[in-house]
Amino acid sequence: MAYVISDECVSCGTCESECPAGAISQGDEHYVIDADSCMECGTCADACPTGAISEG
Repeated sequence: MAYVISDECVSCGTCESECPAGAISQGDEHYVIDADSCMECGTCADACPTGAISEG
C-alpha cells in the first residue's frame, strides 16, 4: 500500500528530494504522494522530520 502524507506536513521538501521514484510533489496544502508511482520503500517516511508520512 502506498504511503500518504498527513496534515502534519510542514512542506519542508525533505521527502520530495529523498523519494527515489519521484512520486512526491507539492500539493495545495502540503506535499502529496502519487500512489501509482510510490514504490512503497519507506524512504520518505524515514526522512520526514515531523513524522507526517505513514503507510496508507
